[in-house]
Amino acid sequence: MLRRTVLGVALLTMAALLVAPDPVNQAPAAQTQQTITARVTFYGALDNDPPGSADIAYPTLHQKAGGTGTYADPITFATAKEEHPPGTRIYFAPVKRYFIMEDLCAQCAGEWPTGYRHIDLWTGNSTNPAILKCEEALTPDGQVQAIVDPPSNLPVVPGPLFNDATGQCYKP
Repeated sequence: MLRRTVLGVALLTMAALLVAPDPVNQAPAAQTQQTITARVTFYGALDNDPPGSADIAYPTLHQKAGGTGTYADPITFATAKEEHPPGTRIYFAPVKRYFIMEDLCAQCAGEWPTGYRHIDLWTGNSTNPAILKCEEALTPDGQVQAIVDPPSNLPVVPGPLFNDATGQCYKP
């Protein structure tokens, strides 16, 4: 009788393992959107590191900084990886675009340990000096709100924030 009980327990244990979820291969839990308050600035090829390039520190979706601003193709943003891990999506309502963390912002990384949030949004891969004025025009005063882990159905105006062909800056 004891032998059948041990065998029965062993069979039940094996059955439980077969139907139990595998924590390693489980899909990640759904993330909840969060509204944060942060300093939001803009950068482009002229003030990237190295200057004149679209190189990024954490290629996730793109190999170079870019994107159209849709949920499926968010634009690159930079910050401290401790603030937002690479691959984090945000939505910034004033420019109606989604962004994805793919780059390092040295200034942001220096500010993060003090508790100061700062994100730097990619404006474009232009070497036209007018992009710097565009970045300044888009940068809001003080700290503003952004949505982290946003839903995919927010209003979007896809396209570059700075149109290199026309030298025009997006106007919210």
